[in-house]
Amino acid sequence: MKITFHGGAGSVTGSNYLIEAKDGTKILVDCGMQQGSRFAERQNFEPFPYAPKDIAAVFITHAHIDHIGRLPKLAHDGFEGAVYSTPPTKDFAELLLLDSEHIMMKEAEREGHAPLYNAEDVHTLMKFWHNQHYHEPRAVGPFRITLFDAGHILGSATVLIEADGTSAVFSGDLGNYPAPIIHTTEELPESDYCVIESTYGDRVHEGFAEREEQLEDVIEDTVKKKGVLLIPAFAMERTQDLLYHLNDLVEHGRIPKVPIFIDSPLAIKLSAVYKKYEDYFNKETHDIVKSGDDILNFPGLRLTLTSEQSKEINDVPAPKIIIAGSGMSHGGRILFHEARYLPDPKTTLLFVGYQGQGSLGRRLLDGAESVRIMGAEIPVRCERRSISGYSAHADQPRLLHWLSPRRSRLKKVFVVQGEGESSTALAGKIRDDLALAAMVPKAHESVVL
Repeated sequence: MKITFHGGAGSVTGSNYLIEAKDGTKILVDCGMQQGSRFAERQNFEPFPYAPKDIAAVFITHAHIDHIGRLPKLAHDGFEGAVYSTPPTKDFAELLLLDSEHIMMKEAEREGHAPLYNAEDVHTLMKFWHNQHYHEPRAVGPFRITLFDAGHILGSATVLIEADGTSAVFSGDLGNYPAPIIHTTEELPESDYCVIESTYGDRVHEGFAEREEQLEDVIEDTVKKKGVLLIPAFAMERTQDLLYHLNDLVEHGRIPKVPIFIDSPLAIKLSAVYKKYEDYFNKETHDIVKSGDDILNFPGLRLTLTSEQSKEINDVPAPKIIIAGSGMSHGGRILFHEARYLPDPKTTLLFVGYQGQGSLGRRLLDGAESVRIMGAEIPVRCERRSISGYSAHADQPRLLHWLSPRRSRLKKVFVVQGEGESSTALAGKIRDDLALAAMVPKAHESVVL
């Protein structure tokens, strides 16, 4: 069995791994989009480094765009195999890919090139997409593939691949447990090799247990100064986690009564998918739902689907809370709110998710005094705060803890999906603390197992 690291090597985004069996059968794990300063970086438009028609199947770890974003292009370029994922991932993916197509159309017009794919490509792709449940092995040629719960977002998976007398686990993105709503990450399945993410491979999340209390504090502080709390949030998972905690804060009277806006049509649609898959919820959330509590709805919450409803938020006096996408301020309605409210010292800009290098969100997080939004230079005078406990990614101690129980069988660990310092730091800790061989593969590097 041979692995080639075509994406996710030396980069947080663009997850894409080619696995080849001795008999020539080829499968992929993920087919994600490279993201940075743009929603779709220029390298996404380059031809695939393999023939799409030769790929027998693609196994998807979860529905984030950096793991699924180039699947429509794969279908457009000749892929006719099968795509497999958990049922929630399939439903989420269709919504996310269609939403991304809209964003990329605007980006393509601005940059003067054709879009990466169109809506018809998404519809074609979905005809190839099949459900695969956790712990139910699937055979593709000599490969045997099994999915396990990664605890990252609803339906996320770790992928175990067995063929040619050896085995390898692809972690996907591992969860920051215990997570709201979903189950905790399953143990690493027995395997000979492991490909592990390292988004936070050099960091320890602070305030994980106190994240709801920290959210409460930020809200109270913003309300006291009669300001706007502006939260750029990923429509998938982060918005639902915030709603879960806001529901608890509101229902127990722990925060002042202020209007809370979810200004993201995509987040609203994705939240509806959550309600379809309550069997994927953890026990605590199941019990809350059984009691009759709608975990994603509460008094004072306003969902703004249309552009007109979004504009009407401006007419609502502060204090107020606005949660909008995109999570790294690549695009979406958050840009309109940032352009309006960043210059106001009474505004609080709250970061609750990873901000990729080169993104507008990263520049704001790093303290930029002014930023360019929709062609205008916007001064940044607002307060900036961050709650790292809302990250959906495991930090360094949790990554090591996930590897540790199975290290007696592991022959080597490949560290991917991280910025350079993060991947290098995690590889060093794996070698030093777990006495395991570990390497950080380079883009397009191949390894025979």
